[in-house]
Amino acid sequence: MNDNTKPKETTLSFEKIKQDVLRPMQTHRGLELWIVFLIAVIAVCGWAYYVQLRDGLGVTGMRDYVSWGLYIANFVFFVAVSLVGMLISSILGLLKVDWIAPISRIAEIIAVAFVAVAGLVIVLDMGRPDRLLNVFIHGRFQSPILWDVTVVTTYLVISLLLLILPMIPDLAICKKEMTNASPLLKKVYSILSFGYTNTPQQHKHLHRMVRTLMVLIVPVGLAIHTVTSWLFAATLRNGWDTTIFGPYFVAGAFVAGAAGLVIAMYFFRVNYKLQDYLTDLHFDKMGKLMVAVCLVYIYFNVNEFLVPGYKMKSGDNTHLKELFLGSWAIMFWASQLLGNIIPVILMVNKRFRKPLPLMIISLFVLASAWFKRYVIVIPTMLHPHLPIQNVPDNFKHYFPTPIEIAIIVLSFALALLIMTVLAKIFPVVPICEIAEKEGIDYKIED
Repeated sequence: MNDNTKPKETTLSFEKIKQDVLRPMQTHRGLELWIVFLIAVIAVCGWAYYVQLRDGLGVTGMRDYVSWGLYIANFVFFVAVSLVGMLISSILGLLKVDWIAPISRIAEIIAVAFVAVAGLVIVLDMGRPDRLLNVFIHGRFQSPILWDVTVVTTYLVISLLLLILPMIPDLAICKKEMTNASPLLKKVYSILSFGYTNTPQQHKHLHRMVRTLMVLIVPVGLAIHTVTSWLFAATLRNGWDTTIFGPYFVAGAFVAGAAGLVIAMYFFRVNYKLQDYLTDLHFDKMGKLMVAVCLVYIYFNVNEFLVPGYKMKSGDNTHLKELFLGSWAIMFWASQLLGNIIPVILMVNKRFRKPLPLMIISLFVLASAWFKRYVIVIPTMLHPHLPIQNVPDNFKHYFPTPIEIAIIVLSFALALLIMTVLAKIFPVVPICEIAEKEGIDYKIED
């Protein structure tokens, strides 16, 4: 490990690491109140979904022309944030970047929560969700929808395995140390620890399985956002008819995922009192990583608009003028400036890569990422090739209804609930891996 990447000196011991990581799981009452609040939000917003099921998609602002609205924009956003698991645990893990050890599990928790809810968001967009099974029974290989369902499901499964398998040594510790846990939770720890006692053979096999999954998830992670981009790019609509959408979506996903991870890191650092593990160094490194992925994303943004702007076909002319100067200009430029350009200018300065400033910057980046997906979806559908004639006025515009907004809030609350529950029952920082990185010897008794 190089001197410039070496963590600050601490007085860590194996007992201290166990106490620091396991304590919030047992005594954090604020977390329980947060769970109650999220359940209440889900219950209230669930009523909005019941209304949509009862009355149909007519309760939304979507019509014949804008048939994709808030839900699909939200789906693309959720898929984007979930890619942080592949970026941190797999790409940087395979490159043997040491500083990711304390944050890789948080990245996987985010990945599992957001990709799981991304699948549900698609169901929320269906007028007849009872027909979802037909995708699996009668799906056609020619359909990008089938590809999307396949890669989302595969990514979820591998992300779950990448969350649980590296956690097996810690779960063996939880089985012994979490004496106040409920009988059901103790049973979960006992089952998922698989009798692990950290023998050399067990350690070798576990390490090999994790490395295999880290390799497998890279093409799946790239495919999940590439296939999502194909759902757009396979059409001839102005704004979507481009071959650059695959890498463009992946680059944007890295930006959104990195920002979401920084926010989660700050939350756990402050509320779980994990300053010895989620250090200033980790925020500094994440700030540098965000600069890198933002620069790549800026490059693809320039390519996305420069080429059609140079050719300026009639349809692209209308679309780009609306984005740059028309009714979408404020949202478009705000997402570009607050989500890419200004954050890069700030984060090249080390003072803004401290925990609190970086967290605030990440909030703007993440919010801008959501609005960027909204700008990708809606304006294009408002500019069809054929003129809009002899239709009601509300067909010519799209405004999300309170029902849609409530259902979107439901999806966010559900993702946060999954993250919170996982953080409540599982260690968010890897105990054994931190001990190994610090050169601390430890034993796990059955």
